[in-house]
Amino acid sequence: MFRLFWKQRYIQLFALAGIAFIIVFNFIPMFGIIISFKDYRLSSGIKGMFTSRWVGLRYFIEFFTDYNSAAIIRNTIVMSVTKLLFTFPLPILLALTLNEIKSPLFKRFVQTASYLPYFISWVIVAGFCQIFLQANGVINSLLMAIGVTESNIAFYVTPKYFLPMVIITSIWKDTGWWAILFLASIATIDPTLYEAASMDGVGRLKRIWYITLPSIQGTITVVLIIALGNLLGGGLSGSNFEQGWLLGTPGNAEVSEILQTYIMKIGLSRARYSYAAAMGFIQSVISLLLILASNYGAKKISGDGLF
Repeated sequence: MFRLFWKQRYIQLFALAGIAFIIVFNFIPMFGIIISFKDYRLSSGIKGMFTSRWVGLRYFIEFFTDYNSAAIIRNTIVMSVTKLLFTFPLPILLALTLNEIKSPLFKRFVQTASYLPYFISWVIVAGFCQIFLQANGVINSLLMAIGVTESNIAFYVTPKYFLPMVIITSIWKDTGWWAILFLASIATIDPTLYEAASMDGVGRLKRIWYITLPSIQGTITVVLIIALGNLLGGGLSGSNFEQGWLLGTPGNAEVSEILQTYIMKIGLSRARYSYAAAMGFIQSVISLLLILASNYGAKKISGDGLF
């Protein structure tokens, strides 16, 4: 094993870098969970995490008895589930479509154009939205020009437009990136399966249904489990906070105020770190239960699972 590890030492360095990243940014911060059960003050420093007074479930009870908690949980679930329903199937459809394109040049162009938005910051995306959706922006001008509306639409202060903005920006930004994963899985399929099906007169749609989709079922299952585990964080993109914070306004707060933005406003901005840690702990527990449940369901239904 050590001889093989040394032979692959340069490749293993990349894996070790990823492991180090997870340890530093995921495992070590877990020690901070303890402050959700304590009356912690920032002035007490790291030592205060262990010496602060225990308060038990005080902050958990405070959150669930807060008159805003029901609306915040509802908004978080609605936003996350809606995004998952719209954004999860589209990368699969895009990958299947790109796989059927015969022109390599056109295929590379579409693939590159579709995944480049992934590298654009959500701050920039929100800036685009503000420019396009403002009163005299492109969208309002176009809608008035074609007669859809007679006056400007206040997209940012009307609650019913918040979810469509979230879904459209998520689709535009993340579909191409996740399609790469499914394209890589499709590339591992034995080409002779398609050749044999073509010789038997099987059409293109049936080849996709009976060969391609069953062959990438394992990848679809793993991605779905990961998306469900990160459901409260934003599904595939994990961008609930960015979208809620950047696209949310006082006018649409009744639908845009979610758990992550509430943690920022009440927990961190007001220096209530124990309260913020308690809400983050609740989110983590729910995410863990979702991963376990989705993995169990996937194994029961298809035999594939993450672990």
